[in-house]
Amino acid sequence: MSAVPLLKVSDVSKFYGSRIGCRNVSFELYPGEVLAIVGESGSGKTTLLSCLSTRLMPTSGIVEYHMRDGQYRDLARMSEAERRFLMRTDWGFVHQNPADGLRMTVSAGANVGERLMAVGDRHYGNIRAAAGDWLRRVEIEEDRIDDQPRAFSGGMRQRLQIARNLVTSPRLVFMDEPTGGLDVSVQARLLDLVRGLVHDLGLAAVIVTHDLAVARLLSHRMMVMKDGAVIEQGLTDRVLDDPREPYTQLLVSSILQV
Repeated sequence: MSAVPLLKVSDVSKFYGSRIGCRNVSFELYPGEVLAIVGESGSGKTTLLSCLSTRLMPTSGIVEYHMRDGQYRDLARMSEAERRFLMRTDWGFVHQNPADGLRMTVSAGANVGERLMAVGDRHYGNIRAAAGDWLRRVEIEEDRIDDQPRAFSGGMRQRLQIARNLVTSPRLVFMDEPTGGLDVSVQARLLDLVRGLVHDLGLAAVIVTHDLAVARLLSHRMMVMKDGAVIEQGLTDRVLDDPREPYTQLLVSSILQV
């Protein structure tokens, strides 16, 4: 793991009028590291993810990203065009509802190929071959390459969304409840796939989830949020096996009792 952080987050807060989205969040994320942000609904984890991924601008604080040229850039000071380019190339974003991250009326191959075109690939044969390769990697039969996502099951759509995001070899992927709404057996296969891809590609990832089993399986480190604030953080196994805060203890025990 590199000694230089990929993402530096300093005192990030987001307020909606008088309501707190998140407040005073600071951490560093390193290349190849997976961070899980966990907490109940309304804890602020999705607001924080939106601030990190530039979908929302923080009310205060700084999010800096280590660019490929070795410089850190303050994301809030980037132009809209620069941020869009980053999202299409160096970053990925996996939505809870795959329909939010796919174009449902074009083929599976076109969904994957669009990202390649965004980084300048114009050779149809190369794009189609890469799309077919990525469909295989996410366990979608290659003969489905011309089918539209609306003909796919929920689990297949989510795997297609992952292929669309990873085809450009991003360095950082954001995931918002990636297994939400899927059957348990489908969840297990998807998690196994994601864990393998993250490991093989050396991706850094920030995963928002309310499911502690997902956090344990995928993440190296974990942050627990409550009422917009990070109340506990540390290595995932440490936080889950020896939670220090009463709220974290309650979260862990409630999962064990289910």
